[in-house]
Amino acid sequence: MSQPSPPDVPSAAVAARPRVLAWAIWDFGATAINAIVVTFVFSVYLTTNVGDEVPGQTSPASWLGRALAVAGLIVALLAPVTGVWVEAPPRRRRALTVLTGLVVVFTGAMSVVRDEPGYLWLGLLLLACTAACNELATVPYNAMLRELSTPQNSGRVSGFGLALGYFGSVLALLVVYLGFISGSGDTRGFLHLPTADGWNVRAAMLLVAAWFAVFALPLLVAVRTSGPGVPAPGIGVLGAYRRLWSELRAEWHRDRNVVYYLVASAVFRDGLAGVFTFGAVLGVKVYGVSEATVLLFGVAASVVAAVGAVLGGHLDDRVGSKPVIVTSLTAMIAVALTLMALSGQTAFWVCGLLLCLFIGPTLSSARTLMLRMAAHGKEGVAFGLYTTAGRAATFLAPWLFSLFIDIFHTDRAGMGGLILVLAAGLVAMIMVRAPHRRA
Repeated sequence: MSQPSPPDVPSAAVAARPRVLAWAIWDFGATAINAIVVTFVFSVYLTTNVGDEVPGQTSPASWLGRALAVAGLIVALLAPVTGVWVEAPPRRRRALTVLTGLVVVFTGAMSVVRDEPGYLWLGLLLLACTAACNELATVPYNAMLRELSTPQNSGRVSGFGLALGYFGSVLALLVVYLGFISGSGDTRGFLHLPTADGWNVRAAMLLVAAWFAVFALPLLVAVRTSGPGVPAPGIGVLGAYRRLWSELRAEWHRDRNVVYYLVASAVFRDGLAGVFTFGAVLGVKVYGVSEATVLLFGVAASVVAAVGAVLGGHLDDRVGSKPVIVTSLTAMIAVALTLMALSGQTAFWVCGLLLCLFIGPTLSSARTLMLRMAAHGKEGVAFGLYTTAGRAATFLAPWLFSLFIDIFHTDRAGMGGLILVLAAGLVAMIMVRAPHRRA
């Protein structure tokens, strides 16, 4: 008579691999929204083409900042509510499906934004809605990590997902650039789309919407929640905030380190975002890199960050999340200080890529540590607070970047503001007591 044998365990692990891959592929598609819609293509199209002749003293770039600020406020208000609502695992896929669908619809609707000043407001509205929904979708998405990993491999799974996301942004940027944006004249890209009325950019938005929809389908359709999870009682908005406040008070009394970590991670994650956001500006204005070369640097930076995320994920499972974060932040501060003292394109490329190499492990381990510190069954609430805290601190890096430039009257000094944010996050992180692994 045959008996159950040890191979049953590996087969279960193999069965989970397609679910992990489907989870990571969602991020592969989602990063195209940030890279193409929010950062490099549609936002630039709005500020340089659509809003070029908008009347008034407020510039299109200023309107763009205000729109994204409103989107950040919406996320800060709704992320904790979303986290409470997806506390039950069966609700996570449902919430992710709705938010993903909204992002796809809003992105596709951008194809109607013509190169006329009157369309600026519609474009800004669609951009703000897309950014907010895409950010909110990370709450149920990150909470799914508990269902797809074990305490022994959560670091590797998190790093794999982040790395695949970086590669997704690289591939999407290359496809859009080569197919829709490259070249000069009245037509652009391999597809020879006309630039008149913004047709090449508008067509790219349809591609990005389809891109996200296709890569999100495996997770939204094929992957089912494992286990019954916790009960999913009905709860309204006010009830969600009451529950959230109750969870915060309970968490404060149970383990104040979770609250400390939320503050520390919000600070250093804002510093990481500042490095990405203002790196291109510093490259062009301080280190003499051309605008075209900066785009190539962005592709290389994403690849390097992805490699760092994978390596950091494996290291995370061996030594723990906190050592990876502390070591990476320390290395970034040292490299940034070196970059401030150097000049030239070579220094920018070498030091810039080194900075990106440590960004991947920091972000991956930050997400893993949040998972390990969260109470079982409270992943949704934890990641809702994680997202809210991160959005609440987004003013630090831009403010200190501009403040240092104003004080020292040189763009190079802006890096000092970013270093200060990273240093503050490092000091706060050192004070956090963090577990190596959750049993």
